[in-house]
Amino acid sequence: MNQEWQNFLTPQGAQLHEGAVQHFGNLQAELVTARDGTVLCDLSQFGTLKVTGEEAQKFLQNLLSNDINAVNNKTSQLSSFNSPKGRMVASLLIWQQGTDYYLQLPRSLTAAMHKKLSMYVLRSKVKVSDASDEVVCLGLSGKNAATLVQQKLNVALEQDWSVAQFDNGSVLRLAENRYQINATIPEATKLWVDLSKDAKAAGSPCWDWLTIRAGIPVVTPPTQEQFVLQMTNLDILGGVSFKKGCYPGQEIVARTHYLGKQKRRMYLAHAESATAPVAGNELFSEDMPAQACGMVMNASAAPGGGFDLLGVMQISSHESQHVNLNSAQGAKLHFLPLPYAFPSD
Repeated sequence: MNQEWQNFLTPQGAQLHEGAVQHFGNLQAELVTARDGTVLCDLSQFGTLKVTGEEAQKFLQNLLSNDINAVNNKTSQLSSFNSPKGRMVASLLIWQQGTDYYLQLPRSLTAAMHKKLSMYVLRSKVKVSDASDEVVCLGLSGKNAATLVQQKLNVALEQDWSVAQFDNGSVLRLAENRYQINATIPEATKLWVDLSKDAKAAGSPCWDWLTIRAGIPVVTPPTQEQFVLQMTNLDILGGVSFKKGCYPGQEIVARTHYLGKQKRRMYLAHAESATAPVAGNELFSEDMPAQACGMVMNASAAPGGGFDLLGVMQISSHESQHVNLNSAQGAKLHFLPLPYAFPSD
């Protein structure tokens, strides 16, 4: 986290760990507000890569799963960078300001992805830089979020993934009542003071919980190269284009789409577990107790206790409704509806 931004947040009551805000005094109360009210979150658990240069669009188009030509100053997108075997190395939120592209991913992956993308530059007229300490990202979510965006930024966004530009920043609509604001540090400071009058300051776990409940996968170090993007529902979320040209792993992704019958999908579940589930934990089902049927993608404490998680697993295991955490005798998963439907076979 940028030191200037940290110096601003700390007097506001922010409790930090490893560069991310954990809470502002009471995480459980903040989670309840994330569920029932309106919250304002600092998103420093994520890093931001900036891709600039006259060939930036072509460069990203050749590397990412989605159609980067569709990204502009009014439209953002989800995407992924995959291994040659089609496995997700990173999941990305992408937007544009001016002619520059911004790629958001967990901060724990930012340095490695910066290095990896830079290896592909070669003679291209492109520069990849780490802008994590230059751009402050704020999350605003809840029943009053749209009204606050309109009042404070004079912006009304009608469609998910739409973008509006303002002086020194941009705002993305992620869902009907969920927004991300990207700004310079001075602008973010002013916005935080203004927005926190009507939205409760909340820690990064609250935003992570909201992302889980939205059914959006976030690749972290324990889950790198574990899943083809369809397993994480990124195809349903619009994070892949099947009409664009080649990119790393494209053949596997396309084959899965056109020829393969989907055997794994990602599901939302709740677990009353004595220990917090984490990304990479294995899942077991009664129909195959000696062998893991899946893996936790993301997990977070839930309002009111217990944990909510996204788990990638065998479709047949989900259909059995008997899936457990870490072992066949572990905490049982209670499945919850995702906010989107699976395509019919």
